[in-house]
Amino acid sequence: MIALPNRDRRSERREATRREILNCAWQIARADGLAAVTLRGVADLMGMRAPSLYSHVASKNAIYDAMFGQAWREWSAALAAAALTAPAEPRRALLAAARLFVDFAAGDPARYQLMSQPAIPNFIPSAEAYAASLEAYAQMADALRGFGVTAPADIDLWTALITGFTNQQLANDPGGERWRGQLPRLVDMYCDEVGIAGPALRSSP
Repeated sequence: MIALPNRDRRSERREATRREILNCAWQIARADGLAAVTLRGVADLMGMRAPSLYSHVASKNAIYDAMFGQAWREWSAALAAAALTAPAEPRRALLAAARLFVDFAAGDPARYQLMSQPAIPNFIPSAEAYAASLEAYAQMADALRGFGVTAPADIDLWTALITGFTNQQLANDPGGERWRGQLPRLVDMYCDEVGIAGPALRSSP
């Protein structure tokens, strides 16, 4: 007879409740904005009393913290999946990564605001949640190093350019192509600046 490992059903229930809390918080954020997330609102959506929520989360900022970490882990997963089919040519690979980031942000503006904008006054992610963003940064930096970009300032420049374009797109032409359509120009200018060779993207379809 094979002995099966004992299941920790209490931990499983707590993890399921934690996932439900996050799902409800995101539902509120996507419908009414990040600032609309409250313990009472999450509890109401879950069909439970607000005080009961304190046995799972210490505060509203704790919910934001979990959302922050989850958002960055989702981006890391998207980046890792895209790397499997990324173009070999560096400029095209960077263009694909830039488009992926803009589309990731545009697909869920509330998530992007929490990740990259000061959307919640006085919210500072915990070291654990912030580690997820550092892991995503390391993925991006490793990809750039693979193309010969090693100077920290050049890596920082890439993140500033991409997030700046993304902010402009979301703020001024949500759902459009005004800034996203200029990403080939952006990638060419960046590559010319940091010395990444290859055919110009602006001459390509």
